Amino acid sequence: MKRSKLYNLALFSYFIFFTTFYSCSGSKSPIDGDDGVIAQNNSNSNLENKNLYTHRLEFPRVKGDNNIILVHEAQLAYDNKQKKTHYEYGVNYSTEWDIQKKSQRWSCYQMYANNSIQNTNRYKPNTNIGELQYPQDPLLDAHNAFSSDPYWRSGFDHGHICPSADRLCSKEANIQTFYLTNMQPQWNSFNAGIWEKAESWLRSKNNDGFRDTLYVVKGGTIDRENLIMQKLNNGLIVPKYFYMAILAKKGNSYMAIGLWFEHKANDGNLTASYVRNIDELEELTGIDFFCNLPDEIENRIESLPRKNVARIWGLK
Repeated sequence: MKRSKLYNLALFSYFIFFTTFYSCSGSKSPIDGDDGVIAQNNSNSNLENKNLYTHRLEFPRVKGDNNIILVHEAQLAYDNKQKKTHYEYGVNYSTEWDIQKKSQRWSCYQMYANNSIQNTNRYKPNTNIGELQYPQDPLLDAHNAFSSDPYWRSGFDHGHICPSADRLCSKEANIQTFYLTNMQPQWNSFNAGIWEKAESWLRSKNNDGFRDTLYVVKGGTIDRENLIMQKLNNGLIVPKYFYMAILAKKGNSYMAIGLWFEHKANDGNLTASYVRNIDELEELTGIDFFCNLPDEIENRIESLPRKNVARIWGLK
């Protein structure tokens, strides 16, 4: 069953504890996880956008103009009260797609207890009935997409942005991660190297002792010419850099981290050299991350020194 929505639109640093928990009143957004909501005292949020999904904490500030937001909903988890007789449904992940560049800018999603229970395995298509390993996104109009798989014989991997391994809660949720709109071209020596290691490291933080909810944004650099590795003959943009921005909420405390990777062969370990605070990552990418946080919280957690970010999160 297809449960998705399309809307047109024209870092880890250390824990910050607050005596007051900031929450929003009024305009409630469809947020999963621990129902983290946003405050109204915010000068750079998506609150003016009529698409309530963009009010969720994982969303960066949306660009509008030639971009559309693809919001995929799916079976996420078994209802704890109903055991395995009833699924909960909700937002699986969301993507900002640039219709002019025919490229995704980022995918964002949440990780929390219920949607992190493994109930399925990695999607394998049934080619006998015409299933594809990397299907077209059913939300994207054909004229805004490549007519065929642009990765075919390009020399680049289909690099998941929202990873398959982060969405094993249901078959439906996992299949959606294979949509072409959730891909960026990556060298295999990068995709299967440092990128995969960073994804595994993030999953190691996805536990009840560490978080109530993780809010994750990932992508590649597609906007600035000096941050683009190349453009293939078919128009596919190959980013020169990839990034991750993660916000963790535990009780009334928040922490955030940015990770920045040059797109090159790299089988090394994840170290402090990749860490950026969120302010630095925003400067590098031109993207305003976690804009829906109250300004006071956002400003404090995003500006902490890089060395503190690395130390608190155990990266050396």
